[in-house]
Amino acid sequence: MFESRVISILRRNKSLNWISGVRGSSSSSCRALNEPSLNLCRCFSSKTAGITMCFRPKNFCYGVRTLPPKVKIFRGFYAQSWRNMSTTATLGIENKNGLKILVTAGSRAQKMVGIWLFGSAAWVFSMVILGGVTRLTRSGLSMTDWKFTGTLPPLSDEDWLLEFEKYKQSPEYKRVNKGMTIEDFKFIYWMEYAHRMWGRGLGIMFALPFSYFLRKGYITVRLGLRLSALFALGAGQGLVGWWMVKSGLEEPVSEYVQPRVSPYRLAAHLTSAFIIYCGLFWTALSVVMPEPPTETIAWVRGAAKVRRLALPVSLLTGITAVSGAFVAGNDAGHAYNTFPKMGDTYIPDDIFSMKPLMRNFFENTSTVQLDHRILATATLTSICFLWWKTRKLDVHPAVRSLIGSTMGMAALQVTLGISTLLSYVPVSLGTAHQAGALTLLTLMILLNHTVRRPSLALLKSLPSVPRTT
Repeated sequence: MFESRVISILRRNKSLNWISGVRGSSSSSCRALNEPSLNLCRCFSSKTAGITMCFRPKNFCYGVRTLPPKVKIFRGFYAQSWRNMSTTATLGIENKNGLKILVTAGSRAQKMVGIWLFGSAAWVFSMVILGGVTRLTRSGLSMTDWKFTGTLPPLSDEDWLLEFEKYKQSPEYKRVNKGMTIEDFKFIYWMEYAHRMWGRGLGIMFALPFSYFLRKGYITVRLGLRLSALFALGAGQGLVGWWMVKSGLEEPVSEYVQPRVSPYRLAAHLTSAFIIYCGLFWTALSVVMPEPPTETIAWVRGAAKVRRLALPVSLLTGITAVSGAFVAGNDAGHAYNTFPKMGDTYIPDDIFSMKPLMRNFFENTSTVQLDHRILATATLTSICFLWWKTRKLDVHPAVRSLIGSTMGMAALQVTLGISTLLSYVPVSLGTAHQAGALTLLTLMILLNHTVRRPSLALLKSLPSVPRTT
């Protein structure tokens, strides 16, 4: 009697919002109650009906719960047996459909965070391209020292002469650029300086909005942890870059060897940049597109078949891109500038000239270029196979468009690679080839994100056939 009267009163009160319904008439049934105007839930108790409603802050609101008549709960206290405490410190906010979202405070906050993350990813993309230009112009060893906080560029003729004298002590000047003028040195110095300062600018551009969104409460703990990890990787990227440059400032083991950075360290630097970019891009997609595009169960099944093929193809694409770092680190692009043959044969005789054997795959210029050719061909073939196997699947139009775009980009990337090789690696084509590798990887990330599995709540709401209007 008391329970029915209370519930009827609460239902008539428009200021109250029911969050979940009663699960049953047993002693475990519970109904949560929320009063936004007071940010409290009210507490009533009845010995006869065994019903309790609590007057507490939202975060400790247990709502309506039926209890045995012998259990007493007084105002301001709650039973020790109530273990289902709700808190706001969740890894992800769950909406009414059961979907974990990464940004709170509505669609406007979601849009703001998404734009910021896409902008950060684009900045990393430009960093990779600028790094490629720095390497192709052989500017990376022009600055012979490094400070974590950065340094001002030379502002006077005396400052420039001082920096030039430091460079003259480096192996690159002694063996490659001896006799270089101060004007030529200024060009390579500015290239390396721009690359370093662009990286530090990215740190500021990422950290300030991140702090703002955290202060506003837009970012969930789950998203905050992910972005903190990416920020730490970005901060460490500067250290990896200097670790790479330092290897090129050391005297080579032989007087006949040109000084250059370690191919292993160059590959580590590029791989780290790729990981940061992929992490930012995937997170940005997850913020603005919490659910994959789908309207029917048939499209979900089709996306699952695409996903099984897209993931290994994406891994192969990433490995191919990293192998390009070994080509650049060993100057293997200048070893054989013919295609499809390497010189007069398809497989050079010196591919196993180094001992131990594994050094051939990472340090032998002939083997490194052959490996990259094989991987590039395998990547193009696998993407074409992906398109062929999925052409008749019932999938979302966006998925089909992405697969077609990826195949076109793969063909363009192979064309750029061959053109770069035949032209003896000019700066323009070399830069375009590196940008093409990251663009192809971007399309693969977008494809994998688009065909990911939807939430259980969305699956339950989907029809088996498309809805018609």
